[in-house]
Amino acid sequence: MPLVDAANLKSEYDVIVVGSGAGGGQAAYTLTMEGVQVLMIEAGRNYDPVRETAMFQTNAQAPLRGIPTPDKPRGFHDATVDGGWQVPGEPYTNASTKPEEQFQWWRARMLGGRSNHWGRISLRNGPYDFKPRSRDGLGFDWPLTYEDIAPYYDKVELLVGVYGDSEGLENSPDSPPGILQPPPKARIGELWTQKSARQLGMPVVPIHRAVLTTRQDERTIPARLHPGNPTAQRLLAASMRARAACFWATHCHRGCSIGAAYQSTTVHLPPALASGRLDLLTDAMVREVTLDARGRASGVLFIDKRTGREGRARGRVVVLAASAAETVRVLLNSKSAASPDGLANSSGLVGRYIMDTVGASLGGQVPALENMPLHNEDGAGGPHVYIPWWLYGPQLRGQLDFPRGYHVEFGTGRHMPTMGIAAGTESMTGGGYGRKFKEDMRRYYGSFVGYTGRGEMIPSDQCFCELDPVVKDRWGIPVLRFHWRWSDYELRQVAHMQRSFADLIVAMGGKVRGTPDPVGRRAIVAGGAVIHEVGGALMGDDPKKSVTNRWSQTWDVKNLFLTDGAPFASNADKNPTLTIMALAWRACDHLLAEMKKGNL
Repeated sequence: MPLVDAANLKSEYDVIVVGSGAGGGQAAYTLTMEGVQVLMIEAGRNYDPVRETAMFQTNAQAPLRGIPTPDKPRGFHDATVDGGWQVPGEPYTNASTKPEEQFQWWRARMLGGRSNHWGRISLRNGPYDFKPRSRDGLGFDWPLTYEDIAPYYDKVELLVGVYGDSEGLENSPDSPPGILQPPPKARIGELWTQKSARQLGMPVVPIHRAVLTTRQDERTIPARLHPGNPTAQRLLAASMRARAACFWATHCHRGCSIGAAYQSTTVHLPPALASGRLDLLTDAMVREVTLDARGRASGVLFIDKRTGREGRARGRVVVLAASAAETVRVLLNSKSAASPDGLANSSGLVGRYIMDTVGASLGGQVPALENMPLHNEDGAGGPHVYIPWWLYGPQLRGQLDFPRGYHVEFGTGRHMPTMGIAAGTESMTGGGYGRKFKEDMRRYYGSFVGYTGRGEMIPSDQCFCELDPVVKDRWGIPVLRFHWRWSDYELRQVAHMQRSFADLIVAMGGKVRGTPDPVGRRAIVAGGAVIHEVGGALMGDDPKKSVTNRWSQTWDVKNLFLTDGAPFASNADKNPTLTIMALAWRACDHLLAEMKKGNL
């Protein structure tokens, strides 16, 4: 692997990419396949998923039985290293002390970033999602349409491998034939949910996830993605041969040593590195983007975390893909006489309109699922089915008291036992020991269900980030201060989630565990907790009202592009990663075209 250090950088690169996750990985892949020399800078350490993924260890083999701890908030075996809600030496602050106005910021300081531990849910935004303001008068329309991005959804799905099916649903676009991999069969609990949900008008359909259920076709896909480019075809074919189909080993948040689940480290970076056109600089915290005398980006300044020394990298073009909030931080810290409020900020909108996914959960216990015969339901490391938003019509007719919608993810079945299963059983029996305890565990294991809503937030003036005027990180770089407040739109949406989940559990013949929240305030999770934060560098058609154009290119600095979630104009109920990659590929195609014209 061509790892470089600060002393061995080339004098200049064609493109510098800051960040190595989904957006940065896609940018590096797209550019190197077309012959561009790229330097990728990562704030975290090098990470090898083949060597470091705990695919076969049980929780019993982990410290404290794998339960969450401050340094491993998603459990000991989670793929995130040197990261989480808090990163030592890298604080952030909240402007408010009120518990309900806190924003939680998850970071992964590792090669591949958060692409290593995410749930791999890969849903396309639909036509409504790109023009939400035109539909209900709230938020912002994107300066592009679904038709503009659809070809890039096709490309990303072919490249990373996404399983699922085409159901002809409203605003949940189908993929063209031959794109998706076969979905795995639904588990028993998922089938029981499907049967009961039908009574309530809720569709339960195969979910789309970036997990291989079969080997990729390395004979035809490379030519489809890179026509007329034999070098890229050869590199991609070799990379695809190195990936195996999922064999249900463990949950995907641990990472995947066989390459079945998408990670930047196993999909984007191997062919890019094999091209010989990608240098990797890890453990380097980018502080700011530098400008030349013409006001164009000339490179970046960074802190070598191993030595504490400042370094400089030079490039013709800079691509920021450090994650939405981190990209905003770099822009705000890139101050100069010409940009006293931060780079690309003539509109004053850098840091504004940050968004997260609206989240809430409710669980239950279903007697029909008790005492099931022994069977294996491990599956593809996550859900096989889900409930897409089903009330577009009533909402458009004004029959709901909130805008936009949510989809429903859920967990059922005989997955790896946890302390939560024991606690759930105890809540049913009042406790036990000996033979009775074992009998109770066998009876109730697999009978618990949990439903989680993932909904759309309306962009708000109340939700933004700025530089803290006092607090700096261990390298002396000003940190972000978050302002956050859920609106009544989101609270009423969560109240609807709670009613829907309770109705579904009852329809299954089950018993709701806990009390549904009728107003949403108790059930809604904190901002940032779903780890879907986007926004902060609004994409638009007007330089006075946005930060980037429709190509994710900043208005103020023509050779500065943003390919993470920062340019998002809205955050649909669909998980954002697939859209981040599609937009990154599209942005880099435009970047390449502009380079060939001599405009960059």
